[in-house]
Amino acid sequence: MKMLPFVMAGLMGLAALNVVAAELAAKTVETINKNKSSMLGQTIKAEGKVVKVNNGIMRRNFIHVQDGTGDADNNNLIVTSTQTAAVGDLVVVSGVVMLNRDFGGGYMYPLLIDAATVTPKK
Repeated sequence: MKMLPFVMAGLMGLAALNVVAAELAAKTVETINKNKSSMLGQTIKAEGKVVKVNNGIMRRNFIHVQDGTGDADNNNLIVTSTQTAAVGDLVVVSGVVMLNRDFGGGYMYPLLIDAATVTPKK
């Protein structure tokens, strides 16, 4: 009986690790687009190929990432970051899901992954 609290604490710790691992799992571009409303404000992770880059706009870089999932309506993620990448790079991005982000001047984004980290995919 004296071991029961330790066993329970260990099991709870494992359950917490599984939750963290699930949160860190990469989502597909299509999944993020289709479920964007439920992901609002959450930090997500995705992997893909850089297809377009616009550097130095409003003190950020805009990186377009695709992973081959989805169709013309939901196959692209636009990511803002202080980091950059080159077209053709395979990257892992992690950032906060923003919806209907309006920077003014015609820069309106229904879905934006904001303040992201961009790292080369290994």
